[in-house]
Amino acid sequence: MAALSIVAGPPLSEEEGLGTLTLGGWLREVTQAHAGREALVFHGPDGVVRWSHDDLWAQANAVARSLVACGVGKGTRVGVLMTNRPEFLSAVFGVALAGGVAATLSTFSTPAELDHLVQSSACSVLLLERAVLKKDFGAILADLEPAIGVAGDGRLVSTRFPFLRHLAAVDGAMGRIEDWGDFLARGDAVDQALVDAAAATVMPADPGVLFFSSGSTAKPKGIISAHRGPTLQLWRWKRFLQAKPNARAWSANGFFWSGNFCMAIGGALTGGGSLILQQTFQPAEALSLMEAEKATMAFAWPHQWAQLEAAPNWGDVDLSSLYYVNPANPLGRHPTVSTDWQEPMAAYGNTETFTISSIFPSGTPEERIAGSHGAPLPGNIFKIVDPLTGAVVPLGERGEIAVKGPTLMLGYVGIPLDDSVDGEGFFRTGDGGWFDREGRLHWEGRLNDIIKTGGANVSPIEIDSVIKTCPGVKVTQTVGVPHETLGELVVTCIVPHADATLDEDGIRGFAREQLASFKVPRRVLFFAESDLELTGSAKIKTADLKALVVKRLEVEAA
Repeated sequence: MAALSIVAGPPLSEEEGLGTLTLGGWLREVTQAHAGREALVFHGPDGVVRWSHDDLWAQANAVARSLVACGVGKGTRVGVLMTNRPEFLSAVFGVALAGGVAATLSTFSTPAELDHLVQSSACSVLLLERAVLKKDFGAILADLEPAIGVAGDGRLVSTRFPFLRHLAAVDGAMGRIEDWGDFLARGDAVDQALVDAAAATVMPADPGVLFFSSGSTAKPKGIISAHRGPTLQLWRWKRFLQAKPNARAWSANGFFWSGNFCMAIGGALTGGGSLILQQTFQPAEALSLMEAEKATMAFAWPHQWAQLEAAPNWGDVDLSSLYYVNPANPLGRHPTVSTDWQEPMAAYGNTETFTISSIFPSGTPEERIAGSHGAPLPGNIFKIVDPLTGAVVPLGERGEIAVKGPTLMLGYVGIPLDDSVDGEGFFRTGDGGWFDREGRLHWEGRLNDIIKTGGANVSPIEIDSVIKTCPGVKVTQTVGVPHETLGELVVTCIVPHADATLDEDGIRGFAREQLASFKVPRRVLFFAESDLELTGSAKIKTADLKALVVKRLEVEAA
């Protein structure tokens, strides 16, 4: 009988380099081990902020005391709506120390998306950064809930957000939003021993964080993970990157997405290194930060590499401190950089498994990698199943990737767990792939139509649900087609009504009013209905449409 495609990693009990498997425990161990070393640096509007590991521990506990004063208890959800800044870390880990569940919310959110996130997260406290680029989240929240009131004990009362009791902002008070300093002052009367006692009750199996997908459904899904999931990955990324205490990691990609949270925070801080924080990605500023702070490590998505290379100061900066960068990327090719570091790109994961579930760490021989996407991590079990029947296919055959293990989510918000996993507890990813006889996973892409662009998952359903409301649009369907830097290019294809006058800029502008920037289609193409073969529900056949888009773009480029 042929072997089946069921492949397991080593037992979790045999994994080295792990410590306490709660977020508060990880922070305590890491900050105590590297107490005097720098943990982060932030060049903000009010000057440069530097926190040592000691400072990070103290600031997280200050937030925890204030949360306890606000009534946060075991399992209470606390929203964190911030860019990469010191308070993001003190907030998330402060929530953990207080026994709560940190719900990280994307600063890319439009008003409609923020409304969905705050309602779905059911957060009792929302810690936010009001001003992010041109957005004022304070004003957005006020518009969403103009009738918000205050109870006799000072807590907020909202029928739209019925669990929300407190709001605090790092960049100043506004209306019902408390200033960050006043929020921290709430904790002055709380004994640290109470926070210590609360932290001691937190177990690895308790709910720890609520992260949202970046858009792999019509609306972002809330994904609840136990403390063990993200904490395992924070410990592991030091090993994945082969990071040493000299790691000084620049990052501008939001920590509210699980991959950036694990890679940057775990990769830098677990080994005693430091984070170089940038609120939003600004290429010239990023290069100046790397130079000034002598970054050794940098995290960016493929489309950002080209923007860094095109920045006006590219030819002037000294980036010779960089080591943990891929020699094939622009930073690795910069004339001042010399590195032979191997980026651990042979990897596979999902937000549902709190990122990586199979990987080959940096330093793995290429003959061992053999073009694969890694081997299962300790504790993980994979199977490849027939997408229709769910039956396990023979080893080497292609099918749908299914996985379970110690970092698998506790579940989606509002969805029973048995609707998310199969009868054996495996999460069916919707991705296609196969295992070879050496136990290496080969990922081959999505079995569904989700678009992966610039490091984010984008739902064509969500985009089309917006664009179909644009006057003059008869049929709309969005697809992703291969792109050398973005991974996939988001292209919306439209059949207009006969009397409509539509243009590409107008459609993109309409979409931009309701969608986060990374979801706005990069291209809009127009077709006559006779050009396309439609299904009975007026949908365009995706495979045929992708081929047509590629052909149209090739003609344009010729």
